[in-house]
Amino acid sequence: MANVEHGMIAVDKMGAKVLFLNPATYETEVAIDGFPKTVHELLIVPETAMAYVPIYGDGIHGRNPNPQHLLCVFDLRQRTLVATIDLLPYIAPHTLKLGPDGFIYITCENSAVVAVIDRARNKVVEAIDSGSTNGHRLIISPDGRRLYTENEEDGTVSVIDLPSRKLLGKIKTPRPLAGIAISADGRTVVAVDDAQPTLFLIDTEAGKVRDEVVLKDVPKPAQIARYAPDNSLLAVTSVHSDTVSLIDPTFREQTAIKVGSQPMDMAFRAGELFVACQGDGSVHVIDIANRRHKQSFQAGTGCESLGFF
Repeated sequence: MANVEHGMIAVDKMGAKVLFLNPATYETEVAIDGFPKTVHELLIVPETAMAYVPIYGDGIHGRNPNPQHLLCVFDLRQRTLVATIDLLPYIAPHTLKLGPDGFIYITCENSAVVAVIDRARNKVVEAIDSGSTNGHRLIISPDGRRLYTENEEDGTVSVIDLPSRKLLGKIKTPRPLAGIAISADGRTVVAVDDAQPTLFLIDTEAGKVRDEVVLKDVPKPAQIARYAPDNSLLAVTSVHSDTVSLIDPTFREQTAIKVGSQPMDMAFRAGELFVACQGDGSVHVIDIANRRHKQSFQAGTGCESLGFF
């Protein structure tokens, strides 16, 4: 994105808006509303200066009585909504990632598929059986060979061969799940325990859980796990404990830091971690090197996802 002024985008789930913030002052400069309930999740594609935000429905996972079927496309240069992709017949779209083949892969929870979207045509071109109507979040391995979905109440992780777009099978976990991440070498899938403040470490070659890591100073279950772009750190939010945990890649050291109410997704920028808290509309900035809270600011009613471009 040469010659483009860098900015910040936030998905205000509670306010049903998409916000563009000043990346220096954190003031909201543009607020786009009028969406059906409600906006969830975020994918930024820097190379094309586009962002993608799904419309999930008016509920939450497991209680989504009116699932939606839309994916909104934003031009980051113009800071405007430029297209809406209709995913029907697939419904309840949630987490989305860009595959190495240039296609977008998105969980459509109630339909038990991962939809494949051609960005050039803004169109669904295929749907991959995910094996579960509880598939909420997904992750793609660094080598682009595998896609994994965490199937919440099922207590399973689906394994999909990405080049062939086929479901290979499922990996069982001891308890229900809430989030997923993958290590830099692709050998470890980190699945977040939804029943206890624990992480399941899954050996991708063996196809089974090899270890459990207890989250230190986190009294209640966690939610979202996200590796730093350089894989030097794993950050894990606990929506029920109001904490974010900074964990080294070996899982030997971790620091829990208090943030706002109901922390959800995160974004890394240089030596800082930004944590969106949907419960009180706050965003908290963490000084990664010093493992401490740096500052906070307000953004919307309650943002779930955010990112920089």
